Amino acid sequence: MGVDVIFIITIIVAIIFLSIAVFQVLLSLGYPLGEFAMGGYFKVLPKKLRMISAVNAIILLLMAFVFLVDSKVIIAYTFLPTNILVWAITIFLGVNSIANLMSQSKKERLVMTPLSTITFLLCLVISLS
Repeated sequence: MGVDVIFIITIIVAIIFLSIAVFQVLLSLGYPLGEFAMGGYFKVLPKKLRMISAVNAIILLLMAFVFLVDSKVIIAYTFLPTNILVWAITIFLGVNSIANLMSQSKKERLVMTPLSTITFLLCLVISLS
């Protein structure tokens, strides 16, 4: 695949990660979106899970940064082994897609499973490039 295609796919992946990070921030602030995340057990996440959502948001932003640096969308001096991290994130997304598919929450299965699966496939394309 051409570099331009990978460049565009990477930007799409970063936008998806950013969008999910915003979703996680909303969860951490107590918005009633809990049925779409973490098994869907709570409409509003309890305080402990809100803290986890806040940490998840930061991790998602770091994941976007790793992909943007690895694909040279942004140029940054980094000591991070981005190629290894891209593969680790991609594998995590594959496992996450399976976990979302097995969720007891219908809302999580219907929304998050396709989102994580599409993101996994896009990341796999980037990883293999």
